[in-house]
Amino acid sequence: MGLTNKKEEQLRKMPLIEFHARKSKDGRYVIHQTIFTDIKPVKYYEKVVTSAPLSDAIDVDAAERSADRIEAITGDNLKA
Repeated sequence: MGLTNKKEEQLRKMPLIEFHARKSKDGRYVIHQTIFTDIKPVKYYEKVVTSAPLSDAIDVDAAERSADRIEAITGDNLKA
């Protein structure tokens, strides 16, 4: 029994979720990374950006700061 066309379309619209876990170089920490990949048309994001108030803007540097903190604690560089 296969999936219905409607269900296949729903699954195509869902983000791809990747999970990575590993030990730090010194073996004292477990580093858990979850990556969400979502594909949308450019026009969708143009509309979102032009309609969102500045106070609701997402801090795009947050992931980089998190990676910097993890590197400072564990010595692992996550920006590869």
